[in-house]
Amino acid sequence: MREAVYIGTKPAPEPDLQRLLHEVALGDQEAFAAVYDAVVRSVLGVVRAVLRDQAQSEEVAQEVLVEVWRTAPRYRPERGTALNWILTLAHRRAVDRVRSAEAAAARDHRAALLDRTPEYDQVTEQVETRLEQEQVRRCLRTLTDLQRQSVTLAYYRGLTYRQVAEALALPLGTVKTRLRDGLIRLRDCLAVTA
Repeated sequence: MREAVYIGTKPAPEPDLQRLLHEVALGDQEAFAAVYDAVVRSVLGVVRAVLRDQAQSEEVAQEVLVEVWRTAPRYRPERGTALNWILTLAHRRAVDRVRSAEAAAARDHRAALLDRTPEYDQVTEQVETRLEQEQVRRCLRTLTDLQRQSVTLAYYRGLTYRQVAEALALPLGTVKTRLRDGLIRLRDCLAVTA
C-alpha cells in the first residue's frame, strides 16, 4: 500500500466533531470555535442550496451555528454523526426561512386584496333594508285580516300559537291553520324559494 503524496503542507486531520460537540454542550468556547471552523462552509452550502440568496444564507448559517451552541446537549450520537445533525439543523432552518417568507408574501397579498375591497356602504344597505320592509308590508296587505293578525302576533310580537289563539279568542287549530296559510301566501308573494 502506498502512502498519499501531498504537495505543500499536509492537511490537518479532521476534528472529532462528536467529542467537540460534547465539550460544547459543557460550555467550552474553544471547542465551539473548532466546531464552527469545521462546519461553517458545509452549513453555508446547505443553506445556500435552499435559499439561493447569499445575504440570507449567511444570516441563516449564523443562526444555525448559534443554535448548535445552544442545543449541543441535545445531540445524540446514536442517531447519527455530528455533522449530519448540524446539517439537518441547517436544512430545517433554511426551509423554515423559505416558509416564513412565503407566509409573509401571502399575508401581504391578502392585505393588499383587503385594501381593494369596497368599504361598507351604509346608504345602500339602508335603501335595500327599506325596500325589503316595504315588500313585506305590501305582501302582508294581501293576507286576510285573520291571517295578518295571526302572523303579526306570532312573528312581530313573539307570541306562541296558544297565546295568539287566546288573544284572538279562536281555537288553537284555527290559529295554526291561519298562520300556515298566511305564511304560504307571504312566501309566494315574496318569491322565497325553500
